[in-house]
Amino acid sequence: MTTTAFRTTTRRSSDLSKHPAEVFAEAEDHPVTVTRRDGEDLVLMSRREAEGRNRMLEFAAQLIGVAVDDDGPLAERMSKPFPWMLALSEQDRETCAQNLVDAARASFSTDQPHRVLAEVNAWRETATALAAGLGGDDVEWLDDDSDAAVVERP
Repeated sequence: MTTTAFRTTTRRSSDLSKHPAEVFAEAEDHPVTVTRRDGEDLVLMSRREAEGRNRMLEFAAQLIGVAVDDDGPLAERMSKPFPWMLALSEQDRETCAQNLVDAARASFSTDQPHRVLAEVNAWRETATALAAGLGGDDVEWLDDDSDAAVVERP
């Protein structure tokens, strides 16, 4: 059994037939390459892992489209495939665009899709909240003074 830099374990097909629970448990944690003498090696992974990789590839395709489009600044180009970015302020769109590019580079180079997917989701949720009118009110902080009523815990 060997492990690569991207946390992929290699197991023999006989391990899968003799110790399926162990191999499946590994595959839930990270991809497992199953080597076979009579055919091409296979990769066993969770659906979550496979879907994350697919979403990362979709994002990569959109990012390539942005990269080859030379019409305007990065934030403006990125708001075409990601129209939710238009709910952000101009400065936040610029920050978002750079953060997404940085997260994508980190994800692509480490084979860790969750990094870029978390960044996309965080920015999209922020844009959704702003579009719904949240976040525009000033926060009223309560002072920590001694005259405040103290409520005892039950």
